[in-house]
Order: sequence, then C-alpha cells, then structure tokens
Amino acid sequence: MFRLHQTLTRLTPRGRVALAAALALVLGVVAATLLPSGEGPGEEPDGAVRPATEQSAPTYVARESAPGPGTISAQDREAIEDLLADSPASVSARRPASLAHDLARCTTFEGQQYCLGVGWTDADPELVQARAAAAKPQNRRPSSVETTGDLSTADLLAQRAARPAAERLAAERAELEAAARAVAKVVLLRHQILGDPLPAGFLERHPEARAPAARTSTTSTSAAPKGLKDYPRRSKILRGKQVRAQRRTYWCGPTTMQAIAWGWHGKRRTQKHWAGKLGTTSSGSAISEIVRVVNSATGYDQERYAGKYIVLDISDWSFKKWLLLQMRHIEDYRAPVVLHPILLKRFFPYLDDDASGHFQVGRGYDKNGKKPARLGYFEPWNQQRFDPSEPFISRVQWRNAYQSYRANQAHPHQNIGV
Repeated sequence: MFRLHQTLTRLTPRGRVALAAALALVLGVVAATLLPSGEGPGEEPDGAVRPATEQSAPTYVARESAPGPGTISAQDREAIEDLLADSPASVSARRPASLAHDLARCTTFEGQQYCLGVGWTDADPELVQARAAAAKPQNRRPSSVETTGDLSTADLLAQRAARPAAERLAAERAELEAAARAVAKVVLLRHQILGDPLPAGFLERHPEARAPAARTSTTSTSAAPKGLKDYPRRSKILRGKQVRAQRRTYWCGPTTMQAIAWGWHGKRRTQKHWAGKLGTTSSGSAISEIVRVVNSATGYDQERYAGKYIVLDISDWSFKKWLLLQMRHIEDYRAPVVLHPILLKRFFPYLDDDASGHFQVGRGYDKNGKKPARLGYFEPWNQQRFDPSEPFISRVQWRNAYQSYRANQAHPHQNIGV
C-alpha cells in the first residue's frame, strides 16, 4: 500500500488523469460482465422491476391513474336483465350462425357496446355475430398452420353451448355485471386516446373516473391527455427472467397468465395450474378468460395500476393510437398488456412456420429515436421445443412495434387485453 502511495505521488497530473481513465474503463467492463442478461443470444440486459423508465421528454407529467370499479346503475341493471331474458334454453353447436346469434348477444352501457364472449366493440352486432359464425374451430384449421393455443370464437361458443342452461345463464350474468362495473375505463380510454366525447353526466354517474386530485369535482377527469411525445423515451416492467416457454403446443394462454402472475406475486405457479384456472382445453384459451383471471388472481386490476382488465376491440385504431395505449399501460398503469396477435412469419421473422392466433405479454416500449419504435414483450412460443430442427425463439423480445400492431389487426378477433 505504501509503495502504491509513493507511485501515485510521483505521477504527473497528466499521468494521474490517464490512470484514473484506465481504472474507470476496467471497472466498466467488470460491471457489464456481471449485469443480468435477457434469455437467448443477442438480448439486452433486462432486470427491470415495476417500473423502470428512462425519462427524456421535458413535457412528461405525472402518471395517470386508472378508474376503479364502479357500481351497477339501475339503467345498466335493466340492460343486463333485458339481454339475459333472450338467453336460449338450449343451443345447438352444429349450426355456427345460429350459435353466434344465440350466444354472441350485445347490449350497451354508457353508450359503449359490449358483446358476450367478444368484449367491448363498436362493430355492428350483426357483423360481430357473422365474424363469430365464420371463425374456424381448432379442428378445422388448415394442417399447415401450427396452433399455439388461441381459442377461436367458434370453439368458445361451442363450449358455452355445452353448459347446462342455468350454468350458462349464471356465467353470462357474471360477465355482464363485470362489464358494467368496468365501463368507466372503456369510456376514458376512448376519450383520452381516441378523442371520443364523454357521455353527458358521465362524471356525476362515475366518480371513480375522475383523477384522484379531482374526485370532489364534477367537471374534470385529469390534466390534458398525454400524447406520444409526453412519454419517456423508454419504459419497461416485469423481470426478464420471469417467463418460461409454453410446455404444450396449446398453452400460450396459461404461459401468458403464468408470466403476468409471476410478475405480480414474485413466485412462479405451474402452467398446469393456470390452464386449470383458464379452463384451457386442447383447443386453447379464450382472451376473455385470461382477462378474468388477471382480475381475480393478481393486483394489476387495482385503481393504482390498470383498473379492471377488459377485452377491447382495436379494429379501427391507428398505429399511433395503439402505441399510445401500450405506453399508457406500461408507463402510467405499470401493468402488462395481454397481446393478441396472429403468428405469421411476415410479422415475426423468428418464426420458421406460420402459426395460429396467439397470446404474448406486452411489457415495454422504446421510441428508438429516428428508427421505428420497438415493443417489448414476452414470447411463450418456442417452436424448437416441439420440433428440434427449427430455430430457437427467445422469451424476451424487443421488436418492431408496427409489426406487432399489424399482427393484432390481422387476427380475426382484432382485440387486446388491457
């Protein structure tokens, strides 16, 4: 130590600066070596907790909160009872058009249309039912298309048709009541992102829709809605190690649910456990069931996070609005998104073959400067697990956000879980 001190005292000022720079370089290399890395080759370091952000936009304001669950008004209750009165005593799954007409019925809450088994959508009810009738069951999909576990509307309705009438009616009631309690979130998302006007008297009927600082006001929800420029350059949530590949070809739903719950609780439950919670069959899982289980099995549905998760139609959303929804969910709500793309090679270059509808966990974004924005997500599908001759797919992905948007739009359901 004494000799080191003597050596340092003999150095010229310029020599000391050079030595300090060399030491800083060595320490930087050591630190980079010890940092945790994402899964798979070429992945960037990823050890984020809820949330990790890199702020650069000077106009960035305080994060916004989601509305809490509301109460069911007399008007909403009447709408529920009217729709349930049309519930058939028996349904035949042999006629898809009749099945869709009987089960994919629609009603409105606060001017927002909700369709059983489908979610919140602006599409004409006849179009909703036509899409449901045209959906191919899993056993009728082309054999050239790999199936990863997305349940078609046809299969979902067939499962519901197989239930006893009383059980099916109870399930429909629970679904409609949950929708009525979450309508404030739908109205606010469409108001703040799409610019839709608030219904007359909305804030008086839904005090849960006001920002925390304005709960005593009847005229304000929050500050002016944030745009793309108002968000930090990059934001991500969830730890990169809290995800596994799906263990069965039809378990993308349970694997998505596993990662979301793992991120919340900090411990991993098996995919088999979540398959049971979701009612997953060899035909796959329904996005409505994933949303339901996220609300019941995690705290991401709390007001200080995302509020009650919903299934939202994004068929008429532009890419910028869709990306803004991702930013709001990740940066403001600090909660994951249930992505619902169709797995086609033209959207996801890591695929060796085209595949079916699919679920992924949205958990980050990167504006990426002058380059195309990137979306961060967990990918349950690893084709190599089921065919060793195919390339490995990493769990942690950062990919072109526009391609993910196109994959969402190309899916027959055109919806998302938020």
